[in-house]
Amino acid sequence: MADIQFKNSGALIEGHFLLTSGRHSDKYFEKFTLLKQPKIVETLCNKMASAFQNQKVDLVIGAATGGIILAHEVAKNLDTNSIFAERVGGKMMFRRGFAIEKNQRVLLVDDVVTTGGSVFEMIDLVKSAGAEIIGIAVMFDRSGGKTNFGHPTVTLHSEKIESWVATDCPLCQKGIPLTQLGRTGKL
Repeated sequence: MADIQFKNSGALIEGHFLLTSGRHSDKYFEKFTLLKQPKIVETLCNKMASAFQNQKVDLVIGAATGGIILAHEVAKNLDTNSIFAERVGGKMMFRRGFAIEKNQRVLLVDDVVTTGGSVFEMIDLVKSAGAEIIGIAVMFDRSGGKTNFGHPTVTLHSEKIESWVATDCPLCQKGIPLTQLGRTGKL
């Protein structure tokens, strides 16, 4: 079901893209193509939540920005609360009065994994608070399952999508113009 939604919705597109990680890729997953549709979000998050239904999750944490929507909807399905971490000055942190209590059972949620950097930063935040990570739920994994977070992980769609540092990018070497999506809103 999720695979069909990702491919048929136009969320998975081809071109030459600058990713949030700074790497280049020939495919881009435009998560907001899906996240703007409440019924699709509800279906995807229900699937994420059902994998952790019997884990007694106290708190669901997402990474800003797409993870905010997902964490909220997953938490609703698990009848618990959600908060989000956001990057400030290059570092993932909690703001807006958000905090984790010691020994809380936490589920981490992320929209797209390329290198896993945001999830690893959230893992560090949760561990530094003395809370317990129950698992990780990911909407779209660009690594094809290559990234190991060291915790039970549920992924709705996993596909190995190649990415390169700029100096090794074959698309740059061919002179194909680079498109930056997400932050600029351009396609």
